[in-house]
Amino acid sequence: MKTLILGASTNPSRASFEAARRLKNANIVFVPVGLKKGEVFGEQILSINDKPEIDNVVTLTLYIGPKNQPDLYDYILAINPKRMIFNPGTENDELYKLATDQGIQCEYACTLVLLGTGLY
Repeated sequence: MKTLILGASTNPSRASFEAARRLKNANIVFVPVGLKKGEVFGEQILSINDKPEIDNVVTLTLYIGPKNQPDLYDYILAINPKRMIFNPGTENDELYKLATDQGIQCEYACTLVLLGTGLY
């Protein structure tokens, strides 16, 4: 099971940082993609500007606000994850519809809560 953290950060106060920590602790493979280079829990953050190709993504967990998402629609849809989690503050009905129309299971949820309750 591979998770793509879109909007990954090295800032410990960010939810995406905590998601990386919890995914690592749960032994779930994750690929962090963000604006700033760095490393989270042994994984290099890939540059979102490079739109890196990542295969076999089961879950894409989104940590980028709706106003910054439209430029990433094609990239997100090309990754074609099985599931996409819109974390609090990232909710976007337009992207939700585009993704579900492509067969991606979408949910407005919190990755941290899902991991904490065993529902991930």
